[in-house]
Amino acid sequence: MSADPDCDFCQIVAGDKPARVVLRTEKVVALFPLEPATIGHTLVIPRPHIPNIWALDDGTAQYLTEATLRIARAVREALNPQGLNIIQSNGTAATQTVMHLHVHVVPRWDHDGMGPFWPERTNWTDEDKDAALTAIRNSLGSPDASLHGPPH
Repeated sequence: MSADPDCDFCQIVAGDKPARVVLRTEKVVALFPLEPATIGHTLVIPRPHIPNIWALDDGTAQYLTEATLRIARAVREALNPQGLNIIQSNGTAATQTVMHLHVHVVPRWDHDGMGPFWPERTNWTDEDKDAALTAIRNSLGSPDASLHGPPH
């Protein structure tokens, strides 16, 4: 399992740095961030050092997804929030501050102080949207392609 000795999350995974750990398995660790956005805000991180979603393999993605769902259900049962955000950011432009892949499970309540994070409006033209659609479809190969490869 790879680790980055300069990574705070790798240090937590190794047990070298204290944290409020919610869940620890062979594949993931879930913990409270130092400054939670809301009470119960939990980070789910893979044990190996993976910098972002583009470096994530399918097997680790499955474990990360299963753990995120498990934490989301536990947060709902324990805290009874009115809503929940699942946030995963990649790169500084997307506000990633720790360059170790992590998923935020953020319980939400009306007037919790977090506020919305989507813009109220955008100014993208139909041509901009169509160009992005075409580029992404071309990258996928087909808009109807199976996510699990070609049919057997």
